[in-house]
Amino acid sequence: MAKYMSVDTLKWLLNDVHNVKELFKYERFADYDEDSVNILLDSAKSWADQEFFPIFREMDENPCTYEDGKVTSHPNLRRIIETAGRDGWLGSTFDYDDGGTQMPHLVSNALNHIFQTANNHIPGYMGLTTGAADLIRTFGSQELKDKYIPKMIGGQWGGTMCLTEPQAGSSLSDITTSATPQDDGSYKITGQKIFISGGDHQAVDNFVHLVLARIDGAPAGTKGISLFVVPKHRITDSDELEYNDVFTAGDFQKMGQRGYATVHLVFGENKDCVGHLVGEPHKGLKYMFQMMNGARIDVGMTAASTATAAYYASLKYAKERPQGRKIENSGKKDPNAGQTLIINHPDVRRMLLLQKAINEASLSLLFETAKLVDLAHVEEGDTASNHHLLLELLTPIAKTYPSEKGQEAISNGLQIFGGYGFCMDFPLQQYYRDIRIMSLYEGTTGIQSLDLLGRKVTMQNGAALHLLMEKINEVTAEANNHEELKPYADKLMKAVGHVQSALAYLLPMGMKGDYESFLADATEFMKMTSNIVIAYHWLKMATRAKHALVTGDTTYKSNFYENKIHTMKFYYKYELPHARASLEVILNNEELTIVKEDREIFA
Repeated sequence: MAKYMSVDTLKWLLNDVHNVKELFKYERFADYDEDSVNILLDSAKSWADQEFFPIFREMDENPCTYEDGKVTSHPNLRRIIETAGRDGWLGSTFDYDDGGTQMPHLVSNALNHIFQTANNHIPGYMGLTTGAADLIRTFGSQELKDKYIPKMIGGQWGGTMCLTEPQAGSSLSDITTSATPQDDGSYKITGQKIFISGGDHQAVDNFVHLVLARIDGAPAGTKGISLFVVPKHRITDSDELEYNDVFTAGDFQKMGQRGYATVHLVFGENKDCVGHLVGEPHKGLKYMFQMMNGARIDVGMTAASTATAAYYASLKYAKERPQGRKIENSGKKDPNAGQTLIINHPDVRRMLLLQKAINEASLSLLFETAKLVDLAHVEEGDTASNHHLLLELLTPIAKTYPSEKGQEAISNGLQIFGGYGFCMDFPLQQYYRDIRIMSLYEGTTGIQSLDLLGRKVTMQNGAALHLLMEKINEVTAEANNHEELKPYADKLMKAVGHVQSALAYLLPMGMKGDYESFLADATEFMKMTSNIVIAYHWLKMATRAKHALVTGDTTYKSNFYENKIHTMKFYYKYELPHARASLEVILNNEELTIVKEDREIFA
């Protein structure tokens, strides 16, 4: 079986870097311990080896098909989803009372990483169902909970989120799907939604769509949006299923993730689509953000996992492919020497290290966000609020950095393969196509960047940034206990100063109402901030590795820990300096992208 991820690195991140044991002291997670979590990880890896990875290439070569209003996916998908429901993988983070196992999100994300590295097409089906069920659990009535959640986390029914419309795109304030109140308290739903992931396939018996729509007479803009449960087949009084006038108009044939259905849905074409309000009217977008934020972290995990699988494919190839000869100290190559493996060439090693540096720190960042979800749930008062604040700040970064830099990582992997990387014989071309959509899912990079600078940085007068600085200060203080790491702690603190300089320049624009200038380079601010957050994670990992070496920890071989420190040094040499370049872009006062006058510059 091909190696597509490292269980050792996964367990080390969970147990040593992010201290999952800290969660087990809370009553909610008291039934878990390190041994049980390790057993779960090993079980997930075994299942992924058997069911997910063997059909990864098949799902690309034989993508979802559409005919007569129905989408057909890979035939194994039904068995996998049924197993996920039966064995508790779906809804694992739910309360015991709701049919879950109260698993920490940190552990759930680690399991999801295994599934995503094995086959990035499958887990989206499961994750959306879990997210939709969780949204109903949080905001829905008891009737909705009882009617839908058991079938969803049991693997019989799928779940989706329906936001985007053809005429509106990412601008949710422009959605037109309507909801007309009925005498029995239900609503007639009419409208269209596009790009609905997992919105139709033959692997489940019904779909529970969470639909954003406007109740007749609702206010304009996002303040008039409500949320509805709209099943494809509604439940009759005799507990049978009947068609609910939800028609699948087509399946989008994509460049990548071709085994993951993405459909166009039409609601109420025959004026017979019934929906049920979730929560209160006109609060739909607020409710949906719970699922959207969770989905953004899931997208980041999918990107990091896809790039991880590509790294291990690249590493395997580099260790097997002989080509060229090493340059001797004389500056020449010995023509009589045998060919060397390409992993011995410095530039190939640079590309492999770049992949490793991006992937492992992305995973660490995603684990931090998952742990913050857990802590915000089990703590109370200001402590819980602070965890949530930091989570809000890190979510757009956790979605964007793995999605954007993961593309770069896989591109370097493709380069390692040379011409073979561009051919269908090897998997790098598929990983490259699959990851490209991650920067589009759940809000493009531009939208995430606007969210980071325009909302998250400024909320509560910068309280979230202050919390992040506290985390960074803790790590640098610990790193300064080791002479080898002191220079890197200094570099990190200097880079943090770049964020402060950028905000000192940008915030006055926002304060005086010049929002367009304030946000024009939000994407560059995202690049800079992400770069520094990833540097913080690498220093955190290197500090834990150094501590293990100093204390003689033999959980892993010394080479394992030394490699983590080596990769941190690589990141600080080759990647962290880009933060300074982003600062220079931000501080440049030429406004070259803002429309200031009526002239065409793209002729």
